[in-house]
Amino acid sequence: MENDVQKSWERFLHPETLRNNLIAASIYIAAFEILKQSVVDRIKDFFSDGFDQGGPIIGEEYGKEVLSKNKSPTYASLLWLEGMGAITKSDLDQFEAIKVYRNELAHEITNFLSKGLKFGHVELFGEMVKLLRKIEVWWIVNVELPTNPDWNGEEVNEEGIIPGPIWSLQLMTEIALGNDEPASHYYNEFIKTKSKV
Repeated sequence: MENDVQKSWERFLHPETLRNNLIAASIYIAAFEILKQSVVDRIKDFFSDGFDQGGPIIGEEYGKEVLSKNKSPTYASLLWLEGMGAITKSDLDQFEAIKVYRNELAHEITNFLSKGLKFGHVELFGEMVKLLRKIEVWWIVNVELPTNPDWNGEEVNEEGIIPGPIWSLQLMTEIALGNDEPASHYYNEFIKTKSKV
């Protein structure tokens, strides 16, 4: 027991280990929030009836079609997506596992920092990214492209689609992990474009 406590303190106090665990936990929590936002906000936008100074005006259909499925807007949205064929029951189960781990990370962060991240952390992170991509690609292929006359009759390679949230998550991960070259490239291009405006 004493040996376990000593190892926990060593892990917690070791700067590189602590930094890596903090980065891994932070990226996981941020990715979960991106996933949740994608699940809820896309549907809200879909059911909006325009905008005012407060943002989108959400139509009555949103309550009938989505919120009636569950008290939680997140779970109601997931059930709506399942009903639309965007995700499966298996995806819902996967979301639950991803969420449970996110809650453990967020509420027991000091425990994780001293004991280390669980074995399934990387696997669950990968599943979360796959689910986010699946939902985003579904929106692009089934909602955005069919309503855009520029894509009328065009062949779409779903594998080649890189949704914005996936790109943002990739960039955030590269920066957090210290992979400065690609991250700096995007930043420098943004600054160049901004200076031309």
